Amino acid sequence: MEAAVSLHAETPAAGDRTGVWFVGARGSVATTAVAGCAALAAGLVPPTGLVTEAPAFAGGSLPALGSLVFGGHDTAAAPLPKRAEELAAQGVLPHWLPAAVQGDLAAADERIRTGGPLPGDARTGEELIAAFAADIGEFARSTGVARVVVVNVASTEPVPAGGELPASSLYAAAALRAGCAYVNFTPSAGLHHPRLAEAARASGLPYAGRDGKTGQTLLRAVLAPMFHQRALTVRAWSGTNLLGGGDGASLADPAAAAAKNAGKERVLADNLGSVPEGEVHIDDVPALGDWKTAWDHVAFEGFLGTRMVLQTIWQGCDSALAAPLVLDLARLAARAHEAGLSGPLAELGFYFKDPDGGSSALPEQYAALLDFAARLDGSR
Repeated sequence: MEAAVSLHAETPAAGDRTGVWFVGARGSVATTAVAGCAALAAGLVPPTGLVTEAPAFAGGSLPALGSLVFGGHDTAAAPLPKRAEELAAQGVLPHWLPAAVQGDLAAADERIRTGGPLPGDARTGEELIAAFAADIGEFARSTGVARVVVVNVASTEPVPAGGELPASSLYAAAALRAGCAYVNFTPSAGLHHPRLAEAARASGLPYAGRDGKTGQTLLRAVLAPMFHQRALTVRAWSGTNLLGGGDGASLADPAAAAAKNAGKERVLADNLGSVPEGEVHIDDVPALGDWKTAWDHVAFEGFLGTRMVLQTIWQGCDSALAAPLVLDLARLAARAHEAGLSGPLAELGFYFKDPDGGSSALPEQYAALLDFAARLDGSR
């Protein structure tokens, strides 16, 4: 195969670049983000779905897409160019894209380090944290980036039990130790583990999470306020998700699904004042690959007790929905770090099912995000 080179017309100076360190760096979301960022920086595709490329964010304070340098941890061995080819075969990426950005994918893949803990790994949690932090530090030194944002896009893990730190929290602790802003795009514990609360507060670093809002919950964040504002009583709200890929496999575990569903319920509770009857079921359908179907059934009452029903069907591609949001969050968190902000970034709740404070209604979250972007522009 003929070697490809990066299509970036101009490479920013090292000190002007921003590192993005993915936990789950060879997964579908990370692969789509790396390939998509390269295509955007080269002007090959429009920035559809990338909120930070909208006119409201044109102040110029966010790091340029072409300045992002990618690396990460993963326990999978398949290289990014191969993963991109697999996603193109599924229709997730345009068929021509893997070849067009092969150089960018290969360069990012060379910066991916083996994560953990792997089966049989005898290292303690402290040793794993130290090893992960060292990998991130070496990435920063070797690339010369001004700062690094660690973004967790790994498969969902079960709700942690006992006092041991789960893998997501080990990586989060490593991000703090390496002096990095941190974003948890998954429902996994990450920095939310009680044992990391004090370290997060003392770090002086900005962080945001958790669980990216890409499909079913995005609709709920729009529809639930509508019912509340129109004084319509929601009697029951049920849902079903059919999905494949790595997320489908991990969410087949009821404990992992519980972590995901907690965020979906929070959107309803915050906007309706209570959680109506009904549950969300998540079914693993491997044949769907990276695609998913989400169905909601809302039973509600109107004037004079008239009973009515709203049903929605969302059919989408998780990676294509998530990747632009991940790039948004990496840019916003990097700018927040540069501006000296610290602690939970509640203003980024627009992107999450289970945000660190603020409203759960999408219009209010978007207004808070715009205000945050304006303040970041003014603090340069």
